Amino acid sequence: MLKMEEEGDLIFNKHSVFGLRLASDGYGIFYEKGKFKSNTKTLLFQFELNEKKSPKDHKVATGVFNGYNFNSVVIGKLNNFYQFKAAIGQQYLIGGKGNKNGVAVTALYSGGLSLGILKPYFYEIQTPDNRATRLKYNQVVDSGFTQSITGASGFTVGWSEAQFRGGLNAKTALRFDYGRFNQTVTAIEAGVTGEYYFGGLPLLYLVPEKHFFFNAYISIMFGRRK
Repeated sequence: MLKMEEEGDLIFNKHSVFGLRLASDGYGIFYEKGKFKSNTKTLLFQFELNEKKSPKDHKVATGVFNGYNFNSVVIGKLNNFYQFKAAIGQQYLIGGKGNKNGVAVTALYSGGLSLGILKPYFYEIQTPDNRATRLKYNQVVDSGFTQSITGASGFTVGWSEAQFRGGLNAKTALRFDYGRFNQTVTAIEAGVTGEYYFGGLPLLYLVPEKHFFFNAYISIMFGRRK
């Protein structure tokens, strides 16, 4: 094993990795624990927290002061969609580093459970009688205050009305580890993910609720091996 490590193979008992992920429908953070099974195989335990956005999300300015826009909202948005994912998978070494300046290439797949969180998106409204209130978009439409939107409520608003959806997830990816030392993980990962939720996810007004999501993503990750 010492000889293999000197030749650039990734020999270790376990690894811990943190990272940032940018997907075609959102972004998030993740943590991964890996357990070495052989010189080519690693068992993975993965945990993610993401925010997903509809491709139809479109921000518009809602206020102007001295010629500058100072607020914006997503017109028609019903809910912010957050997700927590836990998965188990395998990583396979395709090519070792060869030397300390090389790049190790691995392929991986994983699958697991998802918990979707829908937090209502509230609009700040200035009514014709000069009162400030908060409404969901269907309430805005019903009240006729669509021209009275002044902004969107912040992240802390709406959690008391959050709804939850259970689901499943699966992904496959390639990982490129270019870290200078085998004891550290410095890598880029690119892959695709599929997710299915058992309940519908209403994200935009008059847009059909979705159950299945498919995206491509790229991640950057840092960690250590022991």
